Amino acid sequence: MIKNIHRSIILVSLIVLLAAAGLIMGAMYPYFQNVEANELKAQTKFAAQGVELDGRAYLKHFDNSNVRITWIAKDGTVLYDNEVDPATMANHKNRIEVKEAMRTGYGQSRRYSKTLTEQLFYSAQRLENGTVIRLAVTRHSAFTLMVGLIPEICFIVLIAIILSLILSSRLAKRIAAPLNSLDLDHPLDNEDEYEEISPLLDCIYRQQIELGHQKDVLDEKQTQIDTILKHAQEGMVLLTPNGRIVSINEEASEILQTGMQCTGHDILAYSREAALQGLIARALQGETLEEKISIGELVFQVNASPILEQEHVVGIVILFSDITEHEKIEQMRREFTANVSHELKTPLHAISGYAELLMNNLVKPDDVPEFSNKIYTETQRMVRLVEDIIRLSHLDEGVPGLTTENVDMFKVANDTVSELSAEADAAGIKLSVTGETAKVCGYPSLLHEIVRNLVENAIRYNKKGGDASVDVTSRDSRCILTVADHGIGIAHDDLNRIFERFYRADKSHSSTVGGTGLGLSIVKHAVQIHRGTIHVDSKVGEGTTITVSLPLAKREVKVLK
Repeated sequence: MIKNIHRSIILVSLIVLLAAAGLIMGAMYPYFQNVEANELKAQTKFAAQGVELDGRAYLKHFDNSNVRITWIAKDGTVLYDNEVDPATMANHKNRIEVKEAMRTGYGQSRRYSKTLTEQLFYSAQRLENGTVIRLAVTRHSAFTLMVGLIPEICFIVLIAIILSLILSSRLAKRIAAPLNSLDLDHPLDNEDEYEEISPLLDCIYRQQIELGHQKDVLDEKQTQIDTILKHAQEGMVLLTPNGRIVSINEEASEILQTGMQCTGHDILAYSREAALQGLIARALQGETLEEKISIGELVFQVNASPILEQEHVVGIVILFSDITEHEKIEQMRREFTANVSHELKTPLHAISGYAELLMNNLVKPDDVPEFSNKIYTETQRMVRLVEDIIRLSHLDEGVPGLTTENVDMFKVANDTVSELSAEADAAGIKLSVTGETAKVCGYPSLLHEIVRNLVENAIRYNKKGGDASVDVTSRDSRCILTVADHGIGIAHDDLNRIFERFYRADKSHSSTVGGTGLGLSIVKHAVQIHRGTIHVDSKVGEGTTITVSLPLAKREVKVLK
């Protein structure tokens, strides 16, 4: 704005200056012409008097380089001319100024001189002897006068430009200062400013109200969207038609490892999963898709829904639902079904075979007790398997129908070791119990199950002549049950799977020690029901130590009366 003010003022000043100069010259030029004519008339009279007094001698001494003087006889013959040879000049009897001078005594005219080839102003005076003295001066046009005044005009223009710059600068600052100090946040408070901008301030005020309302609506919608995205359990990504990220929540950012500053970038720059890329490409074609995709170690149910507007895809919404646990459970269910079928099929085949031999009298009478014993053993194995399966089913359902009690884990450990001492002696294993009283609030049968399964495993997976120990202590409001042996140990790769149902770390040894393969699964479930933790340390050939941590029972406070 300030530059425009500068330019406008300077331009106006120059236009006014030039217009004034033109008007002045237009008004003054006729005046100068009249002054010049009167002056030439006076000079002509003086010259006529001089010629009458001195004749040609006066003409020879006439000194005025700006004036042409001509002496003309009665018949129009040129007697004298101070610039041109009279002999070469035509007769001047018919010249306007000469004819008028001979008739009235004085004459004048303005015309183009063919002799001098320029515009001249003529003044003629008749002498007493009838001859005519004529003076002529060059007639200057207004443009010629202007050209002669160029230096002066340039100086005046320069002064005008300098003054215009100074004045325009001050004026621009004075004009801009109130505008620069406008409080646009409160337009109606600018009462002392220019009245001309009041409509603009009113318009700004109305626009601010409207924008404020729109901003509140947008903020409310954005807050709702952010809240939905933030608390959504699924990862959510909104893409443009060219695959660039418009919005993403924290869950999706963690899944794709993009960070929250990925808005505006292509999603394919963050994910190299071919399945996800193919899903996005098909969704961009307008398909609504749902697929299972593995990203790293996790499995996601990915839903890709195109956003259509007038049958054109204007965006894509992608939802990531973590189904890793569901897939693991489903896999465990399938494995459990297969393992149950396998575990039941083996004893059933054995029982069926022995029974068929007995039924067909293919067994010697002396071998009947042995065959009957094998049928009984396999039957008991099936019974234990079914009981363990039923027990796991109860644990999965949260042990309904059982009540909790304060149970002394040290006593449970002693009772369990006493029960299994005969089995330990038969295997050549030395059992021992150490520790102190530590009461746990829980289900007695389940707590007994925990200790029994761990001690049985310590006996079964031990070495001949080895030892196993059970220790019960309390530490930091926790009951610590430790069952250790110096047996065959567990390989490191199997440690994370020993609590799976029917999983056996040493399959070759398991066939000789028996068991259903569900013991540690029952232990894990029972520990979790009691809000406890279980940890396993083991080395192949050195032995295994299993530590169970359970919360101690709250002490009863007796109030003395």
